[in-house]
Amino acid sequence: MPQFDPSTFASQLFWLVVTFVALYWVVAKIGIPRIGEVLDQRARVIQDDLDRAAQLKAETDQAIATYEAAMAAARDQAHEHIRGVQAEMKAAAEARTAELSAKVTKQIGEAETRITTAKKAAMDSLTSIAAETARDVVAKLAELKPSGDAVDAAVAQALKETR
Repeated sequence: MPQFDPSTFASQLFWLVVTFVALYWVVAKIGIPRIGEVLDQRARVIQDDLDRAAQLKAETDQAIATYEAAMAAARDQAHEHIRGVQAEMKAAAEARTAELSAKVTKQIGEAETRITTAKKAAMDSLTSIAAETARDVVAKLAELKPSGDAVDAAVAQALKETR
């Protein structure tokens, strides 16, 4: 193998050093700066992305706060509307209740008037029935014919005592 021939060691070492220095110079002057630029560019892109993400997060937080404020305002408005509707319904119910109460009170008054009239008519008919019954009883038991005025006066007296 020619690489192991001792007569070519000096030239091999020379070209090894020349090649190493040339390769080192190329890597140091061209390769490493390009790699550094790529790493710096990546760092800038990452930092820009992080800054943009922070900005978007701040905008999102602002939008969420605005949304929550709008929702709170809408809830308050809805509650106020519900209270208004409830007040209207309560007023309508109270008006209807008052109307029905007046109608029922009128009907009760009319019924009481009818009852009083019916009671008076019943009492009047009771008086005449009692007078006729008393006449018939006296006629059958005592075989007398009392006058209508005397029987009516006696029945009226008896009814006064029971009332």
